[in-house]
Amino acid sequence: MKINLRIAQFLSLLFHPLLIPTYGFLLLMNSGFYFSMLTFDAKKLILLIVFMSTLLFPLLSLGILSLNKRFNIKMDKSTDRVIPLLLTVIYYYLGYFYLGKLQVYPIYRIFLLSSILIIILLLLISMKWKISNHMAGIGGLIGAVLALSFRLGMNSSLLLIGLICTAGLIGSSRLLLKRHDPLQIYAGFFLGFAINYLVIIFL
Repeated sequence: MKINLRIAQFLSLLFHPLLIPTYGFLLLMNSGFYFSMLTFDAKKLILLIVFMSTLLFPLLSLGILSLNKRFNIKMDKSTDRVIPLLLTVIYYYLGYFYLGKLQVYPIYRIFLLSSILIIILLLLISMKWKISNHMAGIGGLIGAVLALSFRLGMNSSLLLIGLICTAGLIGSSRLLLKRHDPLQIYAGFFLGFAINYLVIIFL
């Protein structure tokens, strides 16, 4: 049982919501879609902006918040997530803003924009209910890949199967760690999936 819990903790950390945008951009840059044809220097700059705005700055903010004894770093209650999510929205927008300064394919900004919309909805829901941020992240990534596959007429079956299996592992891990109940897991997944799919398929 302890081994299973350790695996679940490892998977929760490996696929933390703050890491999903970086994974998503790496997938976009190596997907075979036309917009993956960027120079190496351009990819490095984009990834640096994404890494800092979606991972580094939010993590630093969590570290600062944890210095306050009133803040629960485990965020057991849904309301504990409100301030971190609010700060994350701000950092994501900064990433979206600076990507706009670069001459890159619009899909990179659209992907970040849809992520901002997901976080705003998670923020609003978290004021009343503990929805799964982990599942919103992986659900959004699956929605983005599926929408791009339809828009560009490309077969991404193997990638989608891999991502769906990953989503199953993440959901099982969160349940095993008793961080969420099944409804919170499903709600998070379908929220992320629906927003990213609809934004990318129509914009």
